[in-house]
Amino acid sequence: MDPSRYVRLTIDSLAIKLPLASKPAGPGIHPSTTPCFCKLKLKNFSSSSQTALLPLCSTSNDNSPPDTITTSSSGFQIDPTTLRYLSCKLTILQVSVYTGSSNKAARTCGMSSSKLLGRVNVSIDLNGSESRTCEFQNGWMKLGKDPGKPSARIHLVVRAEPDPRFVFQFGGEPECSPVIFQIQGNVSQPVFSCKFSADRNSRTRSLQLDPTNNTRGWMNSFAKERERSGRERKGWMIMIYDLSGSPVAAASMITPFVPSPGSDRVSRSNPGAWLILRPNGFSVSSWKPWGRLEAWRERGTIDGLGYKFELVSDAGPNSTVPIAEGTLSVRKGGQFYIDSSVVGENTVNSWPFRGFVMGSTVEGEGKLSKPVVQVGVQHVTCMADAALFIALSAAMDLSMDACRLFSHKLRKELCHDQQDYLS
Repeated sequence: MDPSRYVRLTIDSLAIKLPLASKPAGPGIHPSTTPCFCKLKLKNFSSSSQTALLPLCSTSNDNSPPDTITTSSSGFQIDPTTLRYLSCKLTILQVSVYTGSSNKAARTCGMSSSKLLGRVNVSIDLNGSESRTCEFQNGWMKLGKDPGKPSARIHLVVRAEPDPRFVFQFGGEPECSPVIFQIQGNVSQPVFSCKFSADRNSRTRSLQLDPTNNTRGWMNSFAKERERSGRERKGWMIMIYDLSGSPVAAASMITPFVPSPGSDRVSRSNPGAWLILRPNGFSVSSWKPWGRLEAWRERGTIDGLGYKFELVSDAGPNSTVPIAEGTLSVRKGGQFYIDSSVVGENTVNSWPFRGFVMGSTVEGEGKLSKPVVQVGVQHVTCMADAALFIALSAAMDLSMDACRLFSHKLRKELCHDQQDYLS
């Protein structure tokens, strides 16, 4: 498999040094913590802007690096098409620095509680960045334009790094058992097939769990069988096969999706769950858990699909590593990401992953869904590794249907009970 050439533009070591006369704006802002934030925008790039906090630096040396904790932005992920476009021209990274709160909802007397402090521009030349690391800025930059007046200074490191990825796309909706293609430019090549089943008995026949290493203990610990007399969605499974027809990964609904009492929605306190499974060693007749995905329907001003994914270790069900947690819009869908650069440091230190791991598209409720899956090259040593992420993306996509309000019917492919599907 040949990867697609992605590039990641990273902005880190962010900190700010304020002149003594400057006072942060807005209530509740303390100069000893984080009085400022910045917005990052790459001109000629359609991606939305990024926002990052700016810790205050107290060093008196204008040329030394920050003496305090710095922060990083989530950066910009540049796909091959955009890279070809931007490599032909010089683009600009614009960094706008504000004092006050970065919360859009924060208002003072009807006015925004943030105030623009200044801007700096960093020239970006992405030519050749798909094969080597290119650094464009490393140090302090002055925000003010008047050389005779004291001004704030911002510290940042800006660089572009090769970030090659394998890109896959389902040829149809996962519940329709489509072929899965690898995408490279305009070329699509079939690499996997999948089979979806909503028949719980079929799932039991297909998965023979490894009796060693406490695998059954894992399953019993993770499974929460909840009978609701027709008010449940259970037994879904999707198997991923390589081109020879051998199963290489699976996603099995281990905990039924049921509505909370007196409701028609799956609640966060009672989520449904999937196990992502891999063959046990070289055997395709027994399986062991690799990861666990929980999903539920969020309440609040935004109707969302909540999710939590964790890796399962060989030590047993109590030895899991939190990997990703978030919410996707039920109406618009979104992107499901696993990326160590956008999580807290304490979490990253326990991760088996580094950098970009995977991303997959999830369409909104009722929309045609053909997930596109990106997997970082460094996390794929064989086809079976990629298949695990593809199974995870299928489980995430199917969770949008599993968490559909129980007052609504599902399409027939998702139902073994013919009373519960749309005509």
